[in-house]
Amino acid sequence: MAILTVFRSRLKAGVEELYDTLAEEASVLARQTPGLVEEKTFTAADGERATIVLFANRQSHEVWRDHPRHREIQTIGRTQLYAEYHVYTAEVDYSQSFVVDALS
Repeated sequence: MAILTVFRSRLKAGVEELYDTLAEEASVLARQTPGLVEEKTFTAADGERATIVLFANRQSHEVWRDHPRHREIQTIGRTQLYAEYHVYTAEVDYSQSFVVDALS
């Protein structure tokens, strides 16, 4: 069963450069983990950020979640970067897709 993680956060003032560097590093770790389906980050108009990470299964998700460098980045986030954050992880029990055929 696929595992979905949603990470919502707000940054402290003045940490954007360090955040960007570490967020890219965490993203690379995710992309290097077998079983990653997709990972994307969005920033809302009010400054809140949301990262959505989908893994094909729990084992793949746990490999990424528990990677030693990812754990270090999480600690830096808590101690230096985030004014607040919320993490939600869930098993995906339903999925449906629709894509318009570009050749039509």
